[in-house]
Amino acid sequence: MTEQAEKPFLYVVVCAAGIAAGVGELVAAAQEQGWEVGVIATPVAMNGFFDTAAVEARTGRPIRSAWRTPADPRPFPPPDAVVVAPATFNTVNKWAAGLGDTLAVGTLCEASGLGVPIAVLPCVADALAAHPAYQDSLIRLRGMGVRFGPPYAGEPGEEFGWRRALDLLRR
Repeated sequence: MTEQAEKPFLYVVVCAAGIAAGVGELVAAAQEQGWEVGVIATPVAMNGFFDTAAVEARTGRPIRSAWRTPADPRPFPPPDAVVVAPATFNTVNKWAAGLGDTLAVGTLCEASGLGVPIAVLPCVADALAAHPAYQDSLIRLRGMGVRFGPPYAGEPGEEFGWRRALDLLRR
């Protein structure tokens, strides 16, 4: 068995929010803590929300955003844990409703069903966070054991706190 296969494997799910540009910070922190990392992004997040080439170079793996065909090998091993950062209004609501229409949300639905530890750093504007559907989604996901960090609305001076996601996995 190689050293790489012996490390726990972390899926990082990246959604389309401006703060996604900092996801490399989370990847680096996870690697410093001994994780192998694979990144799965929503299709919209792949359109310039973060530096995909830098993240691929850092992880040594391609970023996944589309379904594989049944004949294709699985590019990542099964996850030992999952971090969703940033998690958007859309992704949280689709996940809670079980609408796995993208690889990212489908992966979250599956990981939830398998009991894999999941940490979420939401990035949702206050007006959207107040929507009843979002509040219901948080209740449902928390009831499924999903661990949420503090909400981030992108106010001036507010820090996203990428490392908080890893702290949530340890509790």
